[in-house]
Amino acid sequence: MRVSGARVRKSLARFVAPAGLVVSMTMVAAPAATADTGYGGNCVLYPNDPAATVNSLRFNCSIQQQVQIFAASQRGDVPHGVTNGWVTSPQFMQVVAPPFWIGKTFYTGPDGGTLMNRVTGANIPGWPANVYSGPAITDKQPAWLLDYGPSITPQILDEIREVTPNVWFGYSWWRGHFQTTLLLTFVLTYP
Repeated sequence: MRVSGARVRKSLARFVAPAGLVVSMTMVAAPAATADTGYGGNCVLYPNDPAATVNSLRFNCSIQQQVQIFAASQRGDVPHGVTNGWVTSPQFMQVVAPPFWIGKTFYTGPDGGTLMNRVTGANIPGWPANVYSGPAITDKQPAWLLDYGPSITPQILDEIREVTPNVWFGYSWWRGHFQTTLLLTFVLTYP
């Protein structure tokens, strides 16, 4: 499904509007995330400190800064094994998600593979997905796509990029018949 940049910006704007956020969704060139990289305010990526990067993405980076970070990042390595995950937006999902979703377990090699989501604090596996490289919905640049075709929600597609070593930031999309809608953003790292 081809999605125009205008449609993505409109979907992102519709997504953040209920949270009361006013965000300009124009893509702005940002520095590559290879050294401690600041995006304004306290939004900083720390290549040698995954926990600090995760906290910055969760608590310090605005939606616009997250868009810049994703656009500036390369696809990176595919995650493998157990990852912990957190919703970064919308804000209400940051509160609602933790009892139901705690991360993903990747069964991957260098070209992709599969994953199972880790559901509830009991770490129950659920919602399988195929993992492969492809163009991101947001900007058509390479990303790891997490395609939920084999699950009970085949309309969901996640796209992730490694924003610093061992930290992946991504978008979760609902692929509808007439439009693709952003559901949430999230971050993953190893425990």
